[in-house]
Amino acid sequence: QVQLVESGGGLVQAGGSLRLSCAASGRTFSSYTMGWFRQAPGKEREFVAAISWSGDSTYYADSVKGRFTISRDNAKNTVYLQMNSLKPEDTAVYYCAARGTRSSQGIRVGRYYDYWGQGTQVTVSS
Repeated sequence: QVQLVESGGGLVQAGGSLRLSCAASGRTFSSYTMGWFRQAPGKEREFVAAISWSGDSTYYADSVKGRFTISRDNAKNTVYLQMNSLKPEDTAVYYCAARGTRSSQGIRVGRYYDYWGQGTQVTVSS
């Protein structure tokens, strides 16, 4: 069982930056693939970024590539999402998720993740 707690959300102006953190419980964090998803009001949840268990491989949605960076610190059981050049369309609740496989198959698909955090609100004003 893994429990995930996100933090770092807030209100920021367009062009600004935020850094989200996701703290995980459990001693097997380093074996989990981690992902970030987001859901805007009235829209479906969408993939944002993911990182392999080792941190060697990262994956991004086209909409955030070049602006967002996912990273992890296995010693601290934490995954991060650095968000730069934020746009109003980035406004959403951001969720951290974990999956207990090292495979990259389906890494962009939410239903293949086993554990989810409660979410943190990110609001970007224009």
